[in-house]
Amino acid sequence: MPPSFDEMRINGSEVREHYRPYDRWLRSQPPELMRNRREEAELIFRRVGITFAVYGAKDEDGSGTERLIPFDLIPRVIPSHEWQDMQKGLRQRVTALNRFLHDVYHDQEILKAGLVPAEQVLNNAQYRPEMRGVNVPGGVYSHIAGVDIVRAANADGSGSYYVLEDNLRVPSGVSYMLEDRKMMMRLFPELFAMHRVAPVAHYPDLLLETLREVAPSGVVDPTVVVLTPGMYNSAYFEHAFLAQQMGVELVEGQDLFVRDEHVFMRTTQGPKRVDVIYRRVDDDFLDPEVFRKDSTLGCAGLLGVYRSGNITLANAIGTGVADDKSIYPYVPKMIEFYLGEKPILNNVPTYLCREAEDLKYVLAHLSELVVKEVHGAGGYGMLVGPAATQAEVEEFRAHLLANPSNYIAQPTLSLSTCPTFVEAGIAPRHIDLRPFVLSGTEVQMVPGGLTRVALKEGSLVVNSSQGGGTKDTWVLEA
Repeated sequence: MPPSFDEMRINGSEVREHYRPYDRWLRSQPPELMRNRREEAELIFRRVGITFAVYGAKDEDGSGTERLIPFDLIPRVIPSHEWQDMQKGLRQRVTALNRFLHDVYHDQEILKAGLVPAEQVLNNAQYRPEMRGVNVPGGVYSHIAGVDIVRAANADGSGSYYVLEDNLRVPSGVSYMLEDRKMMMRLFPELFAMHRVAPVAHYPDLLLETLREVAPSGVVDPTVVVLTPGMYNSAYFEHAFLAQQMGVELVEGQDLFVRDEHVFMRTTQGPKRVDVIYRRVDDDFLDPEVFRKDSTLGCAGLLGVYRSGNITLANAIGTGVADDKSIYPYVPKMIEFYLGEKPILNNVPTYLCREAEDLKYVLAHLSELVVKEVHGAGGYGMLVGPAATQAEVEEFRAHLLANPSNYIAQPTLSLSTCPTFVEAGIAPRHIDLRPFVLSGTEVQMVPGGLTRVALKEGSLVVNSSQGGGTKDTWVLEA
């Protein structure tokens, strides 16, 4: 595996300029104080209830799937100029993806041009024919996007950012970004006097502003709600947190009903019309009249109201076709096709296992590659070749041969590392970054995002469901 880009140091020794004030402060801190601060953070997070449900996981006593996502005390620091470039790339990418979504549900120009194979879109499990011809406000399908970005080392020692994947359906994690910042300000207020760290606390205001902007035409004072599957969902804390922070109602499917081509929620004062639903429920469960008949998580008749233009869903039904891993390789072509621009943020080189030549290469190099299910998420359904046993490689080979179109493969990028406070002290651990991009009348975002960290030494899997933790992300103001 190639060497990793060190976010803090050059050649393992010289501290990068934007980290120098923090490094001087860190070297003056007794290890015991840092350990105490970590324990304090864990205690507060538990008290507040900031947990993540891990499906299928059991504690030693056989109960409890609620886990605290480990929080690291050492921030990831990004200089202003790097963030400005990344922000431009994110705006460009999310704009093109929204254009693509509008196109595939309308004129399908990119398919007719042969730039994206029609069968990859129209036969995709995430493509919703029910959305054909449906006009959504402003042509925005993915109002909240979480774009996963990694940095890899170049031969000259510099580092380049790459987009690893686009999350356009119901991306999660923004509550941890906000709570990590609050925790750092509580534990180390002196650091924020020493550094000009760009704020993130206004994210809920930006989110509410975005949701209100995309309300149905003619609605002057839109009513916004957050739709949750309920308290047993892995991200329920986040659903409740965002509703509370925005000052809107948190509802479940049973709280909503359709009447006269509008959606209403039940309240103690009687029915109240709803104009915008920030839904954290997957497509399949939104309307039992159209999708899964056994769903109790959505609202019967919702799609009919949606098609009539009397409700906005954020994100729109059918956005999943654009964040499917089999579509990801075509995003650079989308940017050129719709915007007439070269991509600012590059993709990771990707092998499409449905292609005979690509499959042949992947099968010959399984132990060197990362192989992922095209519909997979959360770090599940993937093989990290260099970290896998021979038995795991051979098991995955059988899956690939049985259903090659279900997989893509990529070179094993050695994700950049950041100093992390672990049991043995301060040590490098691999990280990624998930900025949250909001699309309404304009595309905007708060500086930075959620930095996820693989706490196990050498691991490249940062997902919370796989034992990863989080860090505060500092974008330094110029």
